[in-house]
Amino acid sequence: MKKRIPFGWVGVDVGKGHHWVCLIDENGATAWSAKVINDEAAILDAVGSVLARAEEVVWGVDVTGTMSGLLLALLAAHGQRGRYVPGRTVNQMAGAYRGEAKTDARDAYVIAETLRHRSDLQEVEVSTSLVSELRLLVTHRSDLVGDRVRMVNRFRDVLSGYFPALERSLATPTAAARWLC
Repeated sequence: MKKRIPFGWVGVDVGKGHHWVCLIDENGATAWSAKVINDEAAILDAVGSVLARAEEVVWGVDVTGTMSGLLLALLAAHGQRGRYVPGRTVNQMAGAYRGEAKTDARDAYVIAETLRHRSDLQEVEVSTSLVSELRLLVTHRSDLVGDRVRMVNRFRDVLSGYFPALERSLATPTAAARWLC
């Protein structure tokens, strides 16, 4: 693996289903860029990938509403600083960079470049109570998922013992989904 860069800027083009994350170095060269599903595990993997490539990072997002809530809470929980880069600023800055097509990857790069050039952007504040509540919800959801898996496994065990033909017919995902939901 390449040597870690001392300081990096990360632009995140926030979306409902996925985000695009782009890490640049002090020269504006892309060190890492990827599509990240808006999911806790995927976001944590992306944070790990970025931190493996840069010693210190400033994150920038173009949305601070509900679409970026999980991302911002996870960044705050891991001690990462985030700044808000307004969409209007991104659109104006995009004209200074090559390429005509508007893509998520390009927007993430422009957000990172804007962070690199401007130190006056507002820091995103995520309350510690929000992070605590999010941890509680995620833990509760994990418990519910575990309970459901245990219930389905017990149900299949009973079926295979007393009604093996029925259990075999439920082996297809669509049949099992219809039956269990």
